[in-house]
Amino acid sequence: MSPQAKWEYLEAIRGRYRSSGRRDKGLILDEFCAVCGYSRKYAVRLLSRGRPRRRNRPGPPRRYGPEVVTVLKRIWLAAEQMCSKRLKAALPLWLPHYERKYGALPEATRQRVLALSPATMDRLLKPIRAKSGRKGLSGTRPGTLLRQQIPIQTQPWDITQPGFLEADTVAHCGNSLAGSFIWSLTFTDIYSGWTENRAVWNKGSAGVLAQIQDIEEQLAFPLLGFDSDNGSEFLNHHLWRYFAQRPAPVAFTRSRPYRKNDNAHVEQKHWTHVRQLFGYDRFDRPQMLDPMNRLYAQEWSLLQNYFCPSMKLKSKERLGARYRRCYESPRTPYERLLACDQIAPQAKQRLQQTFASLDPFALKKGIERQLKIIFNLLRSPRS
Repeated sequence: MSPQAKWEYLEAIRGRYRSSGRRDKGLILDEFCAVCGYSRKYAVRLLSRGRPRRRNRPGPPRRYGPEVVTVLKRIWLAAEQMCSKRLKAALPLWLPHYERKYGALPEATRQRVLALSPATMDRLLKPIRAKSGRKGLSGTRPGTLLRQQIPIQTQPWDITQPGFLEADTVAHCGNSLAGSFIWSLTFTDIYSGWTENRAVWNKGSAGVLAQIQDIEEQLAFPLLGFDSDNGSEFLNHHLWRYFAQRPAPVAFTRSRPYRKNDNAHVEQKHWTHVRQLFGYDRFDRPQMLDPMNRLYAQEWSLLQNYFCPSMKLKSKERLGARYRRCYESPRTPYERLLACDQIAPQAKQRLQQTFASLDPFALKKGIERQLKIIFNLLRSPRS
């Protein structure tokens, strides 16, 4: 029998095979195999072709449908694509604002969103995650003027109360450290994780001091300790006098040279608070400085400190050549300050009033608007 004749015979009996019962299907299959010389399994596939195929995924049907994925995706993108363990803690904070923006969710959908585990979030978000392996340049230049006066911090800070800050810089230099450009300053409170950023031109000592003074006025807690690397933007007489010559001096210390782990609390913020926002472009236009500082001090600080939970190391145990780390449940810096007994009631009340007035989706929209202004200045022709 020719291949064409076999195909015509298959089309003639396929409909009768699909509409028959189990016993008649067996008889039709025996006849089809005898006439065409096919194996039984191959004949079954030919006669069943066109029928709805059974799903290959084993186990129970999917629990989380597209309505859950849509909510998760929108919040994840607005929350600066945080990791799933932090996103799990952020969902209760973001959902009320999500419903005001996009409409109320059915109770079943809301419960499913809140019940998502970090592993399930990773699986649902995997198709839309962005990857970036690009790294920036290090621009720390040693400052030698005050190395004898400013001691090296060799013991852990007191992390039972807020007020002990770590500081570092990030260079917006593109692919070259030559010339003048903007630097970002990052300051992180070790206890709460409260992080503030500011931008300065060329790491000048006067500009760095002015931004530190502005940040200190905005903090809800007094400044007790300040630890930086060995860069000349921090190790200078202006900053040393600012911390030392006051009624209650601030402990000013520095890390060991070439030991990034000494400032691990602030180093880990460079990606989430600077690079994820501005990337690795070269910012060499002074007119970009004011828009960057407005963004850092307003929308960006409010979003990160009030609505973005962070993880905090609880304990670390050495097992042979490895360490086993245990972390606290993710919380926002705002939540940690509210739970702290050392914060004054008036300061807590101001924090709560600020939180009640905020909408994270409105903050995200304001961030995008400010970024558009900044990058338009970057792309504009030089005068």
